[in-house]
Amino acid sequence: MEKRSIAISLPCTGDDEWQATREPLTTGWLTQGPKVAAFEKAFAERHGVSHALATTSCTTGLHLILVAMGIGPGDEVIVPAFTWVATANVVVYCGATPVFADVDRATCNIDPADVARRITPRTKAVIAVHLFGLCADMDALRAVLPPEVPIIEDAACAAGAAYKGVPAGALGLAAAFSFHPRKSITTGEGGMVTTNDDALADVANMLRNHGASISEEQRHKGPRPYLLPEFNLLGYNYRMTDLQGAVGLVQLQKLDRFIAEREQWAAFYRDALAGLGWLCMPQLPAEGGRHAWQAFVTYVDPETAPLPRNEIMARLQERGISTRPGTHAVHLLGYYRERYGIRPDDYPGARDCDANTMAIPLHNRMSKEDYEYVVRCLREIAD
Repeated sequence: MEKRSIAISLPCTGDDEWQATREPLTTGWLTQGPKVAAFEKAFAERHGVSHALATTSCTTGLHLILVAMGIGPGDEVIVPAFTWVATANVVVYCGATPVFADVDRATCNIDPADVARRITPRTKAVIAVHLFGLCADMDALRAVLPPEVPIIEDAACAAGAAYKGVPAGALGLAAAFSFHPRKSITTGEGGMVTTNDDALADVANMLRNHGASISEEQRHKGPRPYLLPEFNLLGYNYRMTDLQGAVGLVQLQKLDRFIAEREQWAAFYRDALAGLGWLCMPQLPAEGGRHAWQAFVTYVDPETAPLPRNEIMARLQERGISTRPGTHAVHLLGYYRERYGIRPDDYPGARDCDANTMAIPLHNRMSKEDYEYVVRCLREIAD
């Protein structure tokens, strides 16, 4: 069998994106401007929200949301123990305390029952991560929370996803998306905040631009160029460039096609690998939902697998197939382990997902032969 070289993920960009950057480059408007505004408008419409604010990353987007909510020292924010570290980091940036909740091994998403056990009078929000493109169980989560505790969506992996017919980004008080190259659509680095809350959007809009009362575009196009904005908030420089906005606008137009292709090949994987009892397939969404398939993350059953997960990954790598752990258990990372005195067994679901999840290649630059090769290699490892 011919050895192939298959990346875990590759951005799907080309001449359309290249040509889209010409206008910002020729007009000289390179910082946040008309292309970002157009991208924000289109993204808000696609995800069914009133406001979309482009940022430098999903991390800065989440940080903006928490600061705009007034979260700070003495406050607690519940986050899943199995997620990318940024979900917890943004809470620490605010001087608040991240409180971890365990995850469901089947979905890798936050466990509402464990969230219920973590709520205290200091709980100010819960960050629900739609991990790998599967929306968290928002109804079950809302049912265990007091009415005054809002849900923030970490929708880094979930552009185009939906829960019971409602798009990701419109399911909580606010959400943050990522456009990192491993996501379904990309602007290189970049993120987006979405919300239907007018007041929160106004504050976040100022915060991302140093706390300025008006944007650079408004100031430059206004009738009084000698005026500088007021700065009544301590803000940040979290603005997206117009080069990125131009690329994002093109990528967004391809989002549904990208997801449809990934759905097709996710179904192929599920059928072709069904006979491997030791390799658990990713969970599908409930009726009315849509998985964004940012990644195809399996679970290697340590009791029945022919080899440990890491050995399987090493053997696939030898055959040219890139894999990755799903993500990490944040409570096992040195900073959080040492600062908060957390033990591995405090969150057994997250611990097990950390040890046993395995993402296999799924992206829009793979061929039919690539997918078939991945399946053949996994079957051979099992023999």
